[in-house]
Amino acid sequence: MSASTKLSSSVKALCFLAESYPEPKTSNEIGENTGINASKLRKLLSLLSKGKIVTSNQGTKGGFQLLKAPKNINLQEIYCTIEDRKAFHLKVSEINGQDEYDYLGYFDNLFSTIQVEIENKMTKISLLSIMNDLKIKSKFK
Repeated sequence: MSASTKLSSSVKALCFLAESYPEPKTSNEIGENTGINASKLRKLLSLLSKGKIVTSNQGTKGGFQLLKAPKNINLQEIYCTIEDRKAFHLKVSEINGQDEYDYLGYFDNLFSTIQVEIENKMTKISLLSIMNDLKIKSKFK
């Protein structure tokens, strides 16, 4: 699953949990209501649970619940929880031969700057703001 698909699926699942809060939801219920494959969803929810964004309870009344208010969850936190790589990563390979210009250094610096900008922007986007933009009501108080 690509990074963007993992992020959008995670956000979709978290929005559903916020919308149905405080009632816990199983991965099957979340999958049925979001259209996300249940096995892929379980992997994402497991990561989100380890990242202390959701909690998982066993048993007949078990399922997943948000641990934090949507206003306190941002895209960068979600992304860092489900991914082990940076949001914007391009590998600049060695340029063949000698050159008087430092192309490799130029692009490394450029990509580093872009990475910082992406992370700063993602930090400013909360789950609640996404829900508001999509007109999804949160029951989380």
